[in-house]
Amino acid sequence: MPTIYREGPYRFFFNSREETRMHVHVYAPDGVAKFWLEPIVALADSHLLSARELTRLEGMVKEHQHDFVVAWRRHFPE
Repeated sequence: MPTIYREGPYRFFFNSREETRMHVHVYAPDGVAKFWLEPIVALADSHLLSARELTRLEGMVKEHQHDFVVAWRRHFPE
């Protein structure tokens, strides 16, 4: 589960070979979330996070989408 980015209390990471569709997981103090990275950033799943926090996390994923895609391709070469 490589960590690819940290900001404040949030850790963004991949699970090794969980599934082939490009996504990123986010660990937060109160829960977790999973966001699809392509074709657009979208919430895939969440647990115990408020709508407000999910909106904030989605913005962070959008801000770093390019870097996350590059990290995904580096970690999971085709």
